Amino acid sequence: MTTVGLIGSGKIGGTLARLAVAAGYDVVLSNSRGPETLTDLVDELGERASAGTPQDAAQIGDLVVVTVPLKAYRAVPVEPLADKIVLDTNNYYPQRDGAFPELDSGETTSSELLQKHLPTARVVKVFNNIFFKHLAALGRPTGAADRSALAIAGDEAAAKTEATGFLDRIGYDTVDAGALAEGWRYQPDTPAYGTLYSADPTDWERPAQGDAETLRALLAAATR
Repeated sequence: MTTVGLIGSGKIGGTLARLAVAAGYDVVLSNSRGPETLTDLVDELGERASAGTPQDAAQIGDLVVVTVPLKAYRAVPVEPLADKIVLDTNNYYPQRDGAFPELDSGETTSSELLQKHLPTARVVKVFNNIFFKHLAALGRPTGAADRSALAIAGDEAAAKTEATGFLDRIGYDTVDAGALAEGWRYQPDTPAYGTLYSADPTDWERPAQGDAETLRALLAAATR
């Protein structure tokens, strides 16, 4: 697996592109505004980076990151993502996305909505509970004592194994939270969301290690 496609290249997407290139991956960036708006980021990333449409990113990527607002998830291309691992970074923010009654009721989760939209893709929920600046700063080599961990959820074990390998290469340990239905355990307003990686919850400019043991405890403490 050598190429990462990014559907969405904002703060999380751009950060992941930088981490992926540093780890030796090629990246194909895309957004809703067109490849020409990504020229500066592609130039910054160098020869391993290119820009295209969401369709291009979906077709070319061996691993594809979907990092668009939840309200736009139905615009994610379906056919080119068949059988591919899709990393979903999304969260549900009603003030941005509008109301989703099925999410408000707890009937389903945001990543399950994406999985339903992409029925033959292999969706893994990850990167949704960490501030983009912390994501950029906290990566460490495999085995480092101060390595941070990120939660993943997914319905297919092999997809989670591949996602774990990608996280390892970009500098993170992994905690398996279970099936996609368990992704609510690290969504907004849960103990594992955000502040785990902040040295001071009132000052999100200062990152702090979020180790696997602490993350597991916070996931277990989540309530609905």
